[in-house]
Amino acid sequence: MLEVRDLHAFYGKSHILQGVDFRVGKGEIVSLLGRNGVGRSTTIKAIMGDVERRGSIQFKGREIGGLKPHQVAHCGLGYVPENRDIFPGLTVRENLILGMKSNQPGGRWSMEDMFTLFPRLRERADTAGGVLSGGEQQMLTICRTLMGDPDLVMIDEPTEGLAPKIVELVAGLFKEIRNRGVSILLVEQKLAIALDISERLYVMGHGRIVFEGAPRDVRENAAMRKEWLEV
Repeated sequence: MLEVRDLHAFYGKSHILQGVDFRVGKGEIVSLLGRNGVGRSTTIKAIMGDVERRGSIQFKGREIGGLKPHQVAHCGLGYVPENRDIFPGLTVRENLILGMKSNQPGGRWSMEDMFTLFPRLRERADTAGGVLSGGEQQMLTICRTLMGDPDLVMIDEPTEGLAPKIVELVAGLFKEIRNRGVSILLVEQKLAIALDISERLYVMGHGRIVFEGAPRDVRENAAMRKEWLEV
């Protein structure tokens, strides 16, 4: 579904990504792992067109490497940023409505689905997004993206700073997303979660992919974990 080949990305004169290659299949959860600063978030931003990049990015057989962010989104790629970029002055319900595409007749997800998955959002439906807790804002950000009915959603550090119970809810949501045929590209710092929910994992180091494998491969390769993942 998503195939990235020889992806390079730049912030001004800084060459961040240096030939990244990976793929995400239909209905897969694929995680990008690595220490902070190795280029995981930049990879997602490059796919979305938020940073200067070169290389091939194919989505559902179409080259999207030259498209602008809004054009990438309309191809069916969803993006959940790390900063929980909600509209703080709008209610939970209004934030969810804004996530829908204007020409969208109906998709896999409804507002009722969001409220069923996260009952807390139903309780807070008429509350301004800016007064929600960090966990509630993360739920809202993910659900708003799903309301656009993407075929693949890229999620950047979704469990950062969340309480363990909320982390469990988020992990359960990812499995439900996959069950509905939506692919996930996940940037995640917590190795245990990535290993639990992913079909495949890529490890990044110095702006490149340095390891690819299944969860079992990561668990059994202590030397790789020590070199590229452990602090």
